[in-house]
Amino acid sequence: MVYLTLVTVRSLIHLVAPDGGAGSIATVDVAVAGGANIVAMFGQWGAIQLLLAALLWVLLLRYRGFVPLVLLVFLVEPALRELSGALKPLETIGTAPGAIGNWLVVPVLAVAWWLSLCPVRERS
Repeated sequence: MVYLTLVTVRSLIHLVAPDGGAGSIATVDVAVAGGANIVAMFGQWGAIQLLLAALLWVLLLRYRGFVPLVLLVFLVEPALRELSGALKPLETIGTAPGAIGNWLVVPVLAVAWWLSLCPVRERS
C-alpha cells in the first residue's frame, strides 16, 4: 500500500505540476525548443499513471485475490520503462529519483510477489 501511495502521488505530480515534474524532478531540460511538448507528454503520462493507480487501488482493496497481479504490474512497469529508455533515450541533466528508486523497490517487490504466490498454511 505504501508503494501504491507513492505511485499515486507520482502520477498526480506529473498531472498537475506546472512542468509535469519533467524539469523539477526528472531533471529534463524543458527550456529547449519543444520543451512545452515534453511537459505535455509528462502530464499525459501522469494521467495514464493515475488511471492505472486507481485500478490497482480497487484491485488491492476490494479484490484481495488480485494482490499477485498488482505486484506483477509493479514489477513489469519499471522494466518496460527501462526498455523504453533504452530504445528512446531521454537526455537529462541529472538522475531522476525514480531511476534510483527502481534499484531499491524492484527487489522488494519481487520478493513480495513471490511470497504472494506461496500457498498459505492452515494453522492447526
